[in-house]
Amino acid sequence: MPLHPDSVRVEFNSARAFMHAESLSVPDAHDLANSLTHGQGIVTPTFTIPPIAPVPAAVSFDVEWSGGISRETVVNEAQNFRGEFIKTGSTMKWSSIQDGFSFESEDPDPARNLGATIGRERNGVFFDDPNDA
Repeated sequence: MPLHPDSVRVEFNSARAFMHAESLSVPDAHDLANSLTHGQGIVTPTFTIPPIAPVPAAVSFDVEWSGGISRETVVNEAQNFRGEFIKTGSTMKWSSIQDGFSFESEDPDPARNLGATIGRERNGVFFDDPNDA
């Protein structure tokens, strides 16, 4: 889903990035299983996913990556890939609203972070780009 370029800000050398979206229209598929089956459901010998049609919803979120923990450079010349990656902390505040239901996440808690990474990469025809900074 495309976001407006102003919705994302990256300060790579400072190991910080930010992403913001407000009232972004999305289909709410109810759960991952219905999302993966496009609301059609599925019946197998071992389990059943009942069909649940998606409903229109809107989400808003603020995500922040910060606090560089470690840095890694990856170069795979055989596959024309190079990248710089920074393991960071991250937090996210998230909310959703749809007809008859709304949800808002609890306040972000950096101590509950399981892992986050920001990075920049070059691949394919851009692998040897002289402007690669």
